[in-house]
Amino acid sequence: MSDGRSATAQGSETLLFLTDEQLRQGVEAMFFAYRGFTADPDRILAEYAYGRAHHRALHFINGAPGTTVNNLLSILGVTKQSLNRVLRTLIGDGLVESRVGRSDKRERHLYLTEAGAELERRLSDAQRARMRAAYRAAGPEAVAGFRTVLEAMMDPEMRRHYRALREGRG
Repeated sequence: MSDGRSATAQGSETLLFLTDEQLRQGVEAMFFAYRGFTADPDRILAEYAYGRAHHRALHFINGAPGTTVNNLLSILGVTKQSLNRVLRTLIGDGLVESRVGRSDKRERHLYLTEAGAELERRLSDAQRARMRAAYRAAGPEAVAGFRTVLEAMMDPEMRRHYRALREGRG
């Protein structure tokens, strides 16, 4: 480069000046990617007459065994009534166990049962296979850039939850 800047620096500069059409295409790509990302789990969930809220609850309980109902409420950003409906179903179907807190009896700590862990594994395996194939096709630089874009799109509170979950998993 004659001006001494790397192609990466120049490429990132052009990203600052996206047209409305380019942004619209990005939004549409997110919609279609999300449809693909959720298609396989949706088929599995249909076997149980569950929806995506059930999947999200299983996912985050699996990632943080013993998480409290209040923490799950905060992560999912749903109403207490909505989460209670989902948890009642998962508990009733033997997929989630709710235990009373040791230090605070008002707290409920959530754990997946063996059957819950198996269902969560099926759901996650389907999504991991899709992500693995996409990541391999895109390459490591694109994967890092994609993660950066996703984090930048998160509200600060969600980014805090996301980073806390990542740090907790090592």
